[in-house]
Amino acid sequence: MLEYFKTILSKVSFDKRLFEKELRKAIKALVPDEVHQLKEWCYRKFGRQYQPILAACFA
Repeated sequence: MLEYFKTILSKVSFDKRLFEKELRKAIKALVPDEVHQLKEWCYRKFGRQYQPILAACFA
């Protein structure tokens, strides 16, 4: 599931609202260890672009 959500987030990263919606969906669907891995990946890949969204979703 983690790889699936990474793919989705990469594909919707052009749209801020869609990215946040899919990120919240991913966080709800994944187990805590996968959420941690997703968080690290998101900050590496989208940290500059979506830092406020990431901070809000992973708070």
